[in-house]
Amino acid sequence: MDPLSDVLALLNVEGALSARLEVGGTWAIRFPGYRHVRIGAVLSGSAWLAVDGVDTPVHLREGDCYLLADGLPYRLSSDREGEPVDARTVFTSTAACIVRHGGGDPDTVLIGGKVTFDDHNSGLLLDSLPPIVLVRGTSDLAHVLRSALEMLAYETASPRPASALMTGYLAHILFVQALRAHLGSLDAPSRGGWLSALADPQVGASLALMHEDVTRRWTVAELAAAVNMSRSSFAERFKTLVGLAPVDYLLQRRMQTAGQALRAGDRTVSAIAAESGYASDSAFSNAFKRVMGYPPSQYRKGAVRSD
Repeated sequence: MDPLSDVLALLNVEGALSARLEVGGTWAIRFPGYRHVRIGAVLSGSAWLAVDGVDTPVHLREGDCYLLADGLPYRLSSDREGEPVDARTVFTSTAACIVRHGGGDPDTVLIGGKVTFDDHNSGLLLDSLPPIVLVRGTSDLAHVLRSALEMLAYETASPRPASALMTGYLAHILFVQALRAHLGSLDAPSRGGWLSALADPQVGASLALMHEDVTRRWTVAELAAAVNMSRSSFAERFKTLVGLAPVDYLLQRRMQTAGQALRAGDRTVSAIAAESGYASDSAFSNAFKRVMGYPPSQYRKGAVRSD
């Protein structure tokens, strides 16, 4: 499994479309903070997007898609000046629906939704995303999004059987495609973060090797040789981009996978220890507690109580 697929599987990604927003005239809506990721796209017309803490608003046009990943309040509007209304007074239902706002006939149509993850592991992806990921509808990277947007326009235009299920899947697809487009745009992965590391030819290749089998006991020297780097140069570049030493990253990923299995609750600790490559329960328990903060049995009980 490639690293991005592996991590998304670990995160238990869930997508849900909140609403189709049809607006006209002069309008402005302020949205509260959120959990994990908000996703949106302009099906027709245009709008301004402003996120708290980000200096420059973004002018969205037809076909543009965006991800918001800092959890901060934001605003959508027809211009940059109007006084916004609270989104909670506009969106009065939690179900996916058509919402009309503003004056006159609608001249802009947007769709918006949310993407949530397993809180235990969400930092791996969220910490590497900028506050706004913007995929322009006119960019070369956007062609893969167009079919999803066309389907969303169709599904949200009027109530249809199983529409919540369909739009949830499409929101998930939109999220993954936007991540792909963002990853493809990282041609100078120097600022760090897991996604930037994936975009680096050599560090990304080493991550692919580790994610193929997290139970393998790679050494730094083996990984460096596999990607044609010296041991010291590889170790330094990996830690700069990923934020962890290679062996520490592999151990963390191995324990996160074990934690997911523990939360599922259908296998014994001994079985999970063996699957994780440990010959004894005690060695596995010590490693798990060092990374995850709790012994496996206590971690499983806490996960059950929090579900």
